[in-house]
Amino acid sequence: MFVCAVRANTLKFIGIIGVAVLSLALLVLFIPSYEPVTTSAIAETIAEYNYEKIKTEEDVRKFLEQFGWEVSDKPLEQVSIRIPSQFDKVMNAYNELQKSQGLDLSKYRDKEVTRYTYQITNYPDYSGTVYANVILYKHNVICGDVCSSDVTGFISGFIPTAKK
Repeated sequence: MFVCAVRANTLKFIGIIGVAVLSLALLVLFIPSYEPVTTSAIAETIAEYNYEKIKTEEDVRKFLEQFGWEVSDKPLEQVSIRIPSQFDKVMNAYNELQKSQGLDLSKYRDKEVTRYTYQITNYPDYSGTVYANVILYKHNVICGDVCSSDVTGFISGFIPTAKK
């Protein structure tokens, strides 16, 4: 003879699992799908700008000017840096910013690169100091940003927010 005993706690547990599965199914059905920016949309945006054959300080200035930025005549800084071979949380977040503008730092892990830093003189609606960092590898722009020097400042890609 086979005896099967079901306690009230078991029934509650099965009921809770059933409600959770039903709730998850409803969420999947009714939440709108998220479609990330496609690579073709990024490619169209990048096609408007020249990221190659940047050999001199003048070329870096012209590169920034194509986005509408007015910068100082000479860079505030020109240094050689090494892209880390392993990305931490900060570098992964910075690389996500680069990917949003069609660039990817992960291809350049452990490479020696050159960073130019210019002061932007025409940043709209901001009274603080704003810098543009352009990072080159073999005369090609591989990444960069526009950022403020304030503690509570900002960082963004090259394309001004109004143009995005």
